[in-house]
Amino acid sequence: MRSIVHAMPPPLCITTAEQLSDSLRQLATGDFVALDTEFMRESTYYAGLCLIQAATADYCVIIDPLAITELRPLWDFLADRSRLKVLHAGRQDLEVLSQAMAPAGLGIPGPVFDTQIAAALLGHPAQVGYGPLVADRLGHTLPKGHARADWSHRPLSPQELEYAADDVRYLVPLYLNLREALQTQGRLPWLEEECRELEDERLYRTEPDAAWRRLKGLDRLHPGQRATAKVLAKWRETRAMSSDKPRGWILSDESLREIAERMPRSAADLEQLRSVAPGTIRKRGPEILAMIEEGTKLASSEPETTIPPRPEPEQLARVTKLMSSVRTQAEQMKIAPELLATRRDAEHLVFSGRAERLLSGWRREAIGERLVALAEQR
Repeated sequence: MRSIVHAMPPPLCITTAEQLSDSLRQLATGDFVALDTEFMRESTYYAGLCLIQAATADYCVIIDPLAITELRPLWDFLADRSRLKVLHAGRQDLEVLSQAMAPAGLGIPGPVFDTQIAAALLGHPAQVGYGPLVADRLGHTLPKGHARADWSHRPLSPQELEYAADDVRYLVPLYLNLREALQTQGRLPWLEEECRELEDERLYRTEPDAAWRRLKGLDRLHPGQRATAKVLAKWRETRAMSSDKPRGWILSDESLREIAERMPRSAADLEQLRSVAPGTIRKRGPEILAMIEEGTKLASSEPETTIPPRPEPEQLARVTKLMSSVRTQAEQMKIAPELLATRRDAEHLVFSGRAERLLSGWRREAIGERLVALAEQR
């Protein structure tokens, strides 16, 4: 595998429409393309796409979207489902690419082969990093030092470009290595099933009306408080999107929660809240108070507060028993236990009898039927 990498030419930097057209013709000769992106989002709501790296077995390019004004040919290339898209821990990359492709009316690039998921199906830790995985599977240590680079600045240094290129050059032999191992063990269909979930556009879109779902513990709030939290979450998401600022810059989760719990009625009441900064009160105080008033009016639309009953000791013991079985099975199968079944899966099964995830797809035979039978034992 290492000889494939060493034989590859140095990456080509693509900064013009003509170069992009030529590079896409070269990339289109294979049945897969390795992809990675570099982006910045520290001070924005939407990620700023700074680089797109792409490679096949004998070709590697670094595409500069800040220099090329017309990227529609690239988006069409990525939307072409005849070619597999290989990424490592690709959820963020897919989010950023789908944002960029959305104005062209295109969806998530696919189909996808995620090497992190593939590795977990072969016994590596579920969140194994790219560098450690390259070292383990290919015997090569990747240099560090530019993970937190400012990818929006120009010109990029030769070292930064090499770092960016390594993210896809080594992804090519890593994919070939993992695919062969999955085929040998009959788990390639498992990987395909897992990666299809990454093509669900709902993973990458937060609609303002559903922004409250990001918040935890709303079921424990009183109806008026819960309605206010939902109104504030929608308002915050809308403001963040329209201003392209991080939602936390509009209002932090902690502040949103405290406002919903305390339900202040005036600017003076807002000033008493520990988590709300004076600057937020000055700039957004009237809007926040208006949201609280709206939430109060919507209280009747919320169900009464219900506190879930505490699990019985016997139920907790069964969850522990199920998780022990998961770990044993995972060790025997040489698969990351979190990918096989999570504690939440076990709790859903024991507390409510729900087993949808465990009894669908490849998990049904691998672990699901066993856990359901074990959960029914007393």
